[in-house]
Amino acid sequence: MVDAIEPRQTLSEQAARQLANTTKTHAQWVGITPRWLPTFLPWVAVEAGTFRLNRVKDAKGGAAKDVECSPEDNAELPEAFIDYETNPREYSMNAVTTVLDIQTRISDLYDKPIDQIQEQLRLLIEKVKEKQEFELINNKDYGLINSVVPSQKIKPRKDGRPTPDDLDELITKVWKEPAFFLAHPRAIAAFGRECTRRGVPPPTATIFGTQFLTWRGLPLVPSDKLSINNNKTSILLLRTGEKKQGVIGLFQPGLPGEVAPSLSVRFMGIYRKAVASYLISLYCSASVLTDDAIAVLHDVQVDQYYDYA
Repeated sequence: MVDAIEPRQTLSEQAARQLANTTKTHAQWVGITPRWLPTFLPWVAVEAGTFRLNRVKDAKGGAAKDVECSPEDNAELPEAFIDYETNPREYSMNAVTTVLDIQTRISDLYDKPIDQIQEQLRLLIEKVKEKQEFELINNKDYGLINSVVPSQKIKPRKDGRPTPDDLDELITKVWKEPAFFLAHPRAIAAFGRECTRRGVPPPTATIFGTQFLTWRGLPLVPSDKLSINNNKTSILLLRTGEKKQGVIGLFQPGLPGEVAPSLSVRFMGIYRKAVASYLISLYCSASVLTDDAIAVLHDVQVDQYYDYA
């Protein structure tokens, strides 16, 4: 004989949930990265969207032959002047932009507890900033990878593995107060393996509240915007700052609808079918002030592993 099912004496959990509020998160997007490159770069304000890079014409390093030290009495002093390039390069600001379209019925009815327009804008601004970092590295006109002159390019000495010797060689290319290495996280891991194999694990340093691996006191800054093709990538070394004749970022302040430096959000109106549009624009560029401010280690293999057992 089947036992009789006793009637429930308390409110069920499923029914109780109908009267309870659900705590919600903001939309989580795995594509958001720390974007360390824009943080580490010094930024220079640009007027009217144009930056002119003036350089000395035919400048040579080493001791100046036209400057005398302790000349003899009545000796004729050398004459000298500094000539400038007559056709300096000019950089125009690059626009990283997109348009947000949102149905007004959606934004009117479903704006609690999270404002739909603000949430959409927040995520699109994150995408725009991710694109900004990509362009700073890879843009054909001003990207760091494409701004390295041939004399500042080297390759690993041993089968593409990024060894301490290779990073030391990069330092010889940017020896005037280098600031940081820039590399894909997999390249940093590959370098760490080479250091571990040699018994010289790289130390860490806390910068901006975050731990970074370092080599010779220079942080290895990660960015996934450095491409990896056939398990090969590049490692950059930069000197930064206008006073040090290094690498700088360029931005345009005072934009209409500015919500952050060089970033604007402008309402474009409500169109047929009740769709509201917002224009998101981020203007930026970068400049390598002198050729020796940046160097690159090309063809770095990131798939070399070792068995330490």
